[in-house]
Amino acid sequence: MSDVFELACDLIRRRSVTPDDAGCLPLIGERLAHAGFRVEYLRYGEVDNLWASHGDAGPTLAFLGHTDVVPSGPEASWQSPPFEPAVRNGRLYGRGAADMKGSAAAMVVALELFVAAHPAHRGRVGLLLTSDEEGPTNLDGVRRVAEHFRERGERIDWCVVGEPSSKERLGDLIRVGRRGSLSGTLVVRGVQGHVAYPEKALNPIHAFAPALAELAAERWDEGNADFPPTSFQVSNLNAGTGANNVIPGELAALINFRYCTASRAEDLSARTEAILHRHGLDFALDWNLSGEPFLTPPGGALRDTVVAVCRDLCGIDPEQSTGGGTSDGRFIAPMGAEVVELGPVNATIHKVDECVDIADLDALPALYRAVCERMLG
Repeated sequence: MSDVFELACDLIRRRSVTPDDAGCLPLIGERLAHAGFRVEYLRYGEVDNLWASHGDAGPTLAFLGHTDVVPSGPEASWQSPPFEPAVRNGRLYGRGAADMKGSAAAMVVALELFVAAHPAHRGRVGLLLTSDEEGPTNLDGVRRVAEHFRERGERIDWCVVGEPSSKERLGDLIRVGRRGSLSGTLVVRGVQGHVAYPEKALNPIHAFAPALAELAAERWDEGNADFPPTSFQVSNLNAGTGANNVIPGELAALINFRYCTASRAEDLSARTEAILHRHGLDFALDWNLSGEPFLTPPGGALRDTVVAVCRDLCGIDPEQSTGGGTSDGRFIAPMGAEVVELGPVNATIHKVDECVDIADLDALPALYRAVCERMLG
């Protein structure tokens, strides 16, 4: 089997459920140190991060990924143990095979091959990995590393994120930007009482319903050439004591905006609160901005290079998308970097029997190496 296959299997065997790295980063760090990279281990709280770099002066091309995975769910539901790599019908199965231990392995192999072939390459090439991409807060992963880099004057010019971007075949879609994500925890206060005496209570569900209808119908923006319109969703709504004869005294809701560059987070929060005030609600609303939208525009050196690599090596003209959720690229883009995401097919990520096509896994290092050679060779 190939080097990238063997490394991917070694990573899958490590039960690195977020934020536990389970030894993935030392395994990778030792390999890259042997290849001549300077390796730093950056630990914040319970999160391990790795920054490995090769070269000195000139522009920096960084590869970005994560070694943590989501929980497997009931292991009995898997055809084979989720943390024991298995091969069936030309696919490698295991938690993280596609998201994204396969990409991490491919990046390592590509970097080893690139620096061996070009020991005096232009600029600097690096790999940034975290054990906290899948977690709920991402406070001590790439977000914290980016802050550290800014504090010490570290610059990243181009960033390739290995998230599984492809839809049906390797290289058929790359992500050239992502929407921002703004979440809110809303509490609407009422007055608890007996359902038979509503005049002595204030039902927060009834009070919130008209405001919710307005929020759901609001046209927040029209989008633009690069992004669809901003969307508003309620992801959780909870009220009540469990008894059918009690009017609840409080309602809690989780809300989220996936917003494009046509809107700003502060405007969305202000408009939301204005609607709630207009309906006379007694409420508290805590906001969490997990990432601003970003875009690598057409004509950017990295975007054009990745498109050309997909055309030349995969024989396909990739769709250039800003769809999907968020990625850790949102923390690197504000550093002034062009960010493009290129990775394997995402059909099984976070699912039972997650897998990656072995032929795609074997082909991925050549794509990443080609990006290195065209940008820095």
